[in-house]
Amino acid sequence: MVLTTIDLRDVSGPVADHLPRPSTPADGPVEAVREILREVSQRGDVALRDLTERFDNVVLDSFHVDATEISVARQRIAPEVLSALEAAAESITEYHRLQMPDEVTFTRPGVRINGLHRPVERAGCYVPGGRAVYPSTVLMTAIPARVAGVAEVVLCVPPGPDGRVPDVTLAAASVAGVDEVISVGGAQAIGAIAYGTESIRPVDVIVGPGNVYVALAKQEVAGLVGVPSSFAGPSEVGVVADGSVSPAFAAADLILQAEHGPDGLAWLVTWSQAFADDVSSAVARQVAAAPRRAEIEATLAKSGFSVICSSPQQAIEVANFIAPEHLELQTSDPESLLPLVKNAGAVFCGEWAPASLGDYMAGPSHVLPTNGTARFASALTVHDFMKDIHVVSVDRSGFESMADHVIALADAEGLAAHADSIRIRRAGGSTDG
Repeated sequence: MVLTTIDLRDVSGPVADHLPRPSTPADGPVEAVREILREVSQRGDVALRDLTERFDNVVLDSFHVDATEISVARQRIAPEVLSALEAAAESITEYHRLQMPDEVTFTRPGVRINGLHRPVERAGCYVPGGRAVYPSTVLMTAIPARVAGVAEVVLCVPPGPDGRVPDVTLAAASVAGVDEVISVGGAQAIGAIAYGTESIRPVDVIVGPGNVYVALAKQEVAGLVGVPSSFAGPSEVGVVADGSVSPAFAAADLILQAEHGPDGLAWLVTWSQAFADDVSSAVARQVAAAPRRAEIEATLAKSGFSVICSSPQQAIEVANFIAPEHLELQTSDPESLLPLVKNAGAVFCGEWAPASLGDYMAGPSHVLPTNGTARFASALTVHDFMKDIHVVSVDRSGFESMADHVIALADAEGLAAHADSIRIRRAGGSTDG
């Protein structure tokens, strides 16, 4: 497996004109998702059973995992895995507690504005299945919701081939304090917790990564429920390297995100042709020995690139163009490049900071923007589970300080009732003028 080379060393203008743009889903997946959502909204539980049998080859009597199954799952997994889940949960909790906003108060004569922060009542966390199990994603979605103060946290996860949710996923749900586990996956799961069915109550916010169908389904239900603005789809990594770090490290980090499967991207960006060649050779060796070779090759064949640049500045221009979910700066002085970084879900600095640390243990949520949405979207935080409410308190002096301006603006907009709400108060409640 060899990375596709793009040479930008002779390019003087914008690099965007010479790079493949992040692909957007075609009409086929969008229409398929809309049909699935229509089925769920119209037929409820019956549609969920039919779709689960169709896509997962599993017939379910109940979509909810029994609470006892969740609690005993901790005893069924290896002690070292449970210990790792608990250590990760502690790190994630500590980091997200620092994100909690303070309530603010703004005052001027006669006016007081309080900014309140309130969590949503019920949050839905989607965790993928199929090619792998992702207990880490349980922690990375449910714990920020818990820290934010969400009253009910619901987990949706596809059933395994035996019809059960894997024990390690259930153990993670127990560690994270999940209230309900619903054994449904795919776009149909997004529809179920957005619309509600006979057995599943709807949620206020839906978060979590998934394949293109899941990501599109979240976009389709946005507005009915809260959905963070990022497109949390197939995994991506961009490695910017100057040759000071082992090519084996760069190769390993390109592969680690590619093993999630097709539709993601893995880009090496460097200003050293020799280093690019060494990394491509290391990728070929490591892929040949990888247990998930098929998934890695599928990603690299479509979106595995080695970009040769003329300078570090051009390399970061490339990185900002692709706006990767994970950006690694494998250089001798990564901090010097940080001021140039504009678009990335998360940045990992130095040879000892592979993106895998962020996937499991560092602390920030690994639910990050993909498909170029890091241009305007952010990692999952406690704020995705919270609402800001403004409380406006005004006395007579404050009212008078604003009254003439409100009348002028309301009259300019042709909204007479707005202006009258001021005039009536000045007239002492009289509607005669």
